[in-house]
Amino acid sequence: QEVTEDIIVRIAHHAHEITGKDSLCLAGGVALNAVANGKLLTKTPFKHLYIQPSAGDGGGALGAALYAWHVALDNEDRFVMDHAYWGEKFDYHDIEQSIKDFGITAKYYDNESNLINTVVDYLTDGKIIGWFQDRAEWGPRALGNRSIIADPRSNTVKDTINDKIKFREPFRPFAPSVVAEVADQYFDLRSLNQSLASNFMLMVVPVLDSKQQELQGVCHQGTARIQTVTKESNPRYYKLINSFGNATGTPVILNTSFNVQGEPIVNSPKDALNTFINSGLDSLVLGDFIINKDDLNIE
Repeated sequence: QEVTEDIIVRIAHHAHEITGKDSLCLAGGVALNAVANGKLLTKTPFKHLYIQPSAGDGGGALGAALYAWHVALDNEDRFVMDHAYWGEKFDYHDIEQSIKDFGITAKYYDNESNLINTVVDYLTDGKIIGWFQDRAEWGPRALGNRSIIADPRSNTVKDTINDKIKFREPFRPFAPSVVAEVADQYFDLRSLNQSLASNFMLMVVPVLDSKQQELQGVCHQGTARIQTVTKESNPRYYKLINSFGNATGTPVILNTSFNVQGEPIVNSPKDALNTFINSGLDSLVLGDFIINKDDLNIE
């Protein structure tokens, strides 16, 4: 890790010397190294950092499209990708049919506030929840649409998720999702400057000393790979975090990808139901439906 950070910083210095530019744009697998990314704005002259969040074939497809738009078609209009919710979307009927196919009893909520309040109650009761909403995230990070969520204040939640849900090593940390307006009250954001990296959970920042005890579930050796959530980018997830903050005083939610070790992040309602049934999740929020493990009745 130290060697990687040193190389990245040296390359960035060289790029700045050649170009004299203040902005740096990165893409690819190494650019997903959130710890190294945190060094780019503190140890190089660059003032602005943008990281394209989908490495691999997805990023290659985006590059091809941008090349065609700007070079082949000679267009000057620019588009700023400030969120990653570009994946597949499933509507009410898709979700309802999947629930019926599994023979599961689910409660439908026709009022979003009632659904949000129910989930907040579950979180404060210590439940660990599968959260499936709207379009899937594009790229490797779960950003509040295909996520497992929990109370970040718990000092046992990490062990529970790693042992009973993710089935992975106990030292693996989890990320905090925080409403953007109050993020600086919990995390040292000076290194972020004018970066969108935190929108994509691609930057590790220090947790303020005064908040580390409060955020035991998402604080890893004094740091966290944060996701800042805005009302514009993800209205329902923003409302959930904000409502949790109103109930507890902590506008932060533990967020990890909705999958078990060795499996990709869930995409469809069927994927979500399979993972829910075969893991230690307590509840599943599937669009406007909520399913509780205690009420599970598979025919």
